[in-house]
Parts: sequence; C-alpha cells; structure tokens
Amino acid sequence: MKIFFRLLSFSRPYYHYIPEYIIYIFLYIVFGLLNFSMLVPLLDVLFNSQQPDVLVEPTFSMSVAFIKDYFYYKIYIYTQVPGGKLQVLIFVCTILFVFVLFKNIFGFLSQKVLTRMRVNLLRKLRSDLFLQFTSQSMAFFHHEKKGDLMSTISNDIVEIESSVVSAIQTVFREPLVIISTFAMLFYLSPQLTLFTIVFFPISGFIISSISRKLRKKANQSQSLAGVLLNMTDEAISGIRIIKAFNAEKIVNEKFNDTNFKLSKTLKNIVNQRELASPISEILGILVIIVIIIYGGSLIINGESTLKGSSFIAYIAFYFQIITPAKNTANAFTTLQRGLSAGERVLRIIDSPQTIIDQPDALHSKEFTSSIEFKNVGFSYGEDAVLKNLSVTINKGKTIALVGESGAGKSTFADLIPRFYDVTEGGVYLDDINIKDILIKDLRSQIAIVSQEAILFNDSVINNIAFGNEVVDIESVINAAKIANAHDFILQLEEGYETKIGDRGMRLSGGQKQRLTIARAIYKNAPILILDEATSALDTESERLVQDAINNLMHNRTSIVIAHRLSTIRHADEILVLQKGEIVERGNHDSLLALNGIYKKLIDMQEVK
Repeated sequence: MKIFFRLLSFSRPYYHYIPEYIIYIFLYIVFGLLNFSMLVPLLDVLFNSQQPDVLVEPTFSMSVAFIKDYFYYKIYIYTQVPGGKLQVLIFVCTILFVFVLFKNIFGFLSQKVLTRMRVNLLRKLRSDLFLQFTSQSMAFFHHEKKGDLMSTISNDIVEIESSVVSAIQTVFREPLVIISTFAMLFYLSPQLTLFTIVFFPISGFIISSISRKLRKKANQSQSLAGVLLNMTDEAISGIRIIKAFNAEKIVNEKFNDTNFKLSKTLKNIVNQRELASPISEILGILVIIVIIIYGGSLIINGESTLKGSSFIAYIAFYFQIITPAKNTANAFTTLQRGLSAGERVLRIIDSPQTIIDQPDALHSKEFTSSIEFKNVGFSYGEDAVLKNLSVTINKGKTIALVGESGAGKSTFADLIPRFYDVTEGGVYLDDINIKDILIKDLRSQIAIVSQEAILFNDSVINNIAFGNEVVDIESVINAAKIANAHDFILQLEEGYETKIGDRGMRLSGGQKQRLTIARAIYKNAPILILDEATSALDTESERLVQDAINNLMHNRTSIVIAHRLSTIRHADEILVLQKGEIVERGNHDSLLALNGIYKKLIDMQEVK
C-alpha cells in the first residue's frame, strides 16, 4: 500500500479533501443505517408485534435507547386509534424515503470531493512526469526506451485513473460502511455476529491470493504495452525503409507476436479480476444462509432475544455488507494493475536529475573571451568516449570537428551546453567552470542547428521564435530573410501563421533546415553549434542552406561538426578525433601537409 498512498500524495494538500469527505461519508453511512433500521417498526406495524417495554412512555435520558423506546411508544399510541396503523405506516415510509434521500445526497457530495482529488492527482502526475522528461539529462534517454516513456505518460496514467483513482472511493468508503454495519449487527445480536464474523478472514485470504497473482501479470502487461508502442513508433517513423526492403510481413509478424502475448496476459488478468466478485458474493450469501439457519434455530428454541422483525432487519443489514465487501474485493484486485502502473510512473518521477544548478551558481549574461576544455574526459558507464581533451576556442573563431562515426564529435559539442557533464576535467566559459554557471544563462548563449531538422507541430512564427514568451514579428521576418526562408514562407497557405505539421512534415528537407537556421538566428546567441546541416540535402537545397549557415556564423563563435569536409576549409582550427582523442589539429592547409588521417579522409570523400 506504500505505492497507493504515495500516489495519493500527488493530490495534496489533503486538508482540502479529508475533513469535508469525512463529514459527508459519515452522514452517508448514518442515513444508510437509519433507513434499514426503519424495517423493524415497519414490520411491527404490519404484524402488530409491539414490545411490552414500550407500552408505557419511557423516562427521558440522553441515550439512543430512549430515542428508540420513545419512537416505539409513539407508534404504539397511534396504532391504537381507528385508522392509526395506516397513518403510522405512511409516516414510517415517509421517514424511510427522507433517510434514503439524505443518504444519496451526502453520497453525491462525497463523490464530488473525491472527483476533485482524482482530477488534481492525475493532473499533478502528468505534469511531474512531463517535467521529468524535459529536465532530465541526455544520459537518461540513453537508458530509457522511447516507447516505454510514451507508454508511461499515456497507458500507465490511464491505468492509474481507471484502477487506483477509481478504487479511492471504494477503499475509503466501503470499509467504513462494513464497520458501521457490523456495529449495528453487534447491537442487534452480539451472539449471532460473533458466530458469523469468523467467515471474513477466510474470504479475505482467498481474495488476497488472487490479488497477488494479478500484480505479477499486471507488470508483464505494462511492459508488453510499452514494447508495442515502441514498435508502432518505429514502424511509422521508418515506413519508407520498411516498404523499400519489403519488410512489411516481418514487421507485422513481430508486432502480432507481441500483441498476442499482450492479449493473452490481459485475458488472464481480466479473468482473475472478475473472479473476485462472484467469489465474494458466493461467500457472502453462504454466510447469510448460515445466519438464517443458526439464528432461526436460536429463535425457534427460545435461545435468542431477537424477535421476528429484528431478525429480518438483521438479515437485511447483513445483505448490506455483501455489496461493499464485493466492491472492496473488486477494488483490491483491480488495484494491482494500477499499482503496477504507479510503480513505473514513480520510478521515472523519482529518477534523479544529474544536470542541475549548483546552490551558488553564477549569472553569466555575456560571453566575452573563450571556451576552454581542460583535460576533459567523458564516458557512458565504463565506455570512455572522450579522453584527456584540452582545447581553447577564442571568441569569434570557428573550430571544426572531424573524424569517423563514433569518434566523439557530437559528445564534444554536447558538453558545452551541459547536455552531459564531464566525468574528468572541466569545460570553462570565460575562465568559469560551466558547472558553476546557471544552466539557463549558459544555454541562453548557445544556439544549435542539428543535422536532423527538429521542428514542432505549430506555426512557422512559433517555430522560429521557439523558447521565447514574447515574439518580435519583425525580428522573426528578419531572421527568416537571413536564413533564405522568407520567400518560401510567404508562399505557404497562411504565411508565417501556417501550421507545419508533425515534425514539419508539410515542408521539404531544405525548407525545414532553413527554419532551424532562422530559429538560431532569431535567438542571436554568441556561440553556435552546427551539426553538419547540409549532408542530407539535394544540391539546390544545400546551396541555399549553406548560404544561410554562412550568414548565421558571421561574428559568432562556432563549433562545427563536419561530415562534408569541403564545408570546413575556412575554419580557424580543425580537430581530428579518433576514439575520443585528438590525433591531429590545425587549419586545412597544415593538416593536408601532414599527410595523415585528415588527408586520408579528404581523399576518401573526393573519390566518392
């Protein structure tokens, strides 16, 4: 239940709910008990069965017994007049209706309180989960599958809503109903109630054994759901490749195999969950049959103080335990799937954020001199990606990173905005370790254009001004012009207000890349990181994009990850990386003169 109460903590503050809920549920239970307690006088009136001790007016006292005896006394008095029995019958039925009315009113009000708790809980869970996605370091996403993360914020949250949150009412209300009903049963007949109460641990043991099995299967189903979502995302993203390689059959068979396993697991879960309800009802009816036989024998043999009307009321009260007991059994079995989902959600929410501001972090609003790598090393776990790098990038200079795939070029660039933290040495901005600078200030001075044009399903203007709460339209248009994007934007349906679709799917590759460059220009950051933005474009698009890049790099400190070496001939310094180490460095001409790795890479691209 630790996970259950942890999930409930997301609906804080509790004081908005608990006192109000307790009052409403208390009144709900009181009126629920009172309406069934009216069975006794109702039956007494119908069958003329009055207790001798209420034939005289009782002496006043502040007690339940006085209220009960006085009520019976008044009924007796009215039944003695002509037509009085019918009037008493109407009176008792009217009170019964009023009690039922108030019971349902307070039941509705208690439900409203729980609805507020439910909505706040789910809203807070989604917000905290999404906050984790946006605030985690890039290393977090190396260890987590995209499908699992998407499944968590969609399927798992829905599962929590349909099971955990839905069980809140049952878990909080039904046990109170059962306890208060048992209190009434003890009041009516302690002997009979003590005899029957032994059956409840037996049914509880059976239901709990079903719940334990459900928890294990729920974990399996949630894991399989994440796999399915991941496969779906891969299939949609890679549909061109799937069709090009005639792999539809293989992909479908793989999906169907996982889908079959998920369906089989879900079928078992539903079957076991539905088993809890009939078992609890069968056990409840069995107890009532035992009560009727045992209690009836006591009354027949004169061994019980219960009279006929009280015995019928006793059985009616016991019937009232079956429904909340069944609901509680259902809630606890259904709860297991929700707790499994909650476990996955809390695991992500509790994941530590490794890239955070230091308590005494400094403001840094202006880049003035240099970026310096001092004996920098970095590794993912045990695998070293960068080793003992020392580089100084002076303001206004352009440095290029070249090397084979996996040499560490992207990791080198990612260390500057603190997408990762170094594991050895340090990265310094104007002689200040970037770990000592506020992350927001650090990243505000860096603009990035990646190889993949990452855009959002929003308008052109909001994509260019992305990250800014206030948009300067003139600056957006100016940035688009510098990025050679203004002309094609005006040709779109709604110009700058055009929605570009998921990942900019309504635009061509060159258009998307020019928008990302316009975004970097609009940000107007002094430091620029370029992951070769022209490698996947056709010749015409490459020319337009390259012109835009040249405009973007003007008067900026640039770190260029180069795939096409022809684009970095004019870099102030070129670093050749191999297995995380700088093996050659210099400008284009000096590296060619070395006749080393750089010359070999140039020759290979010229041959191509």
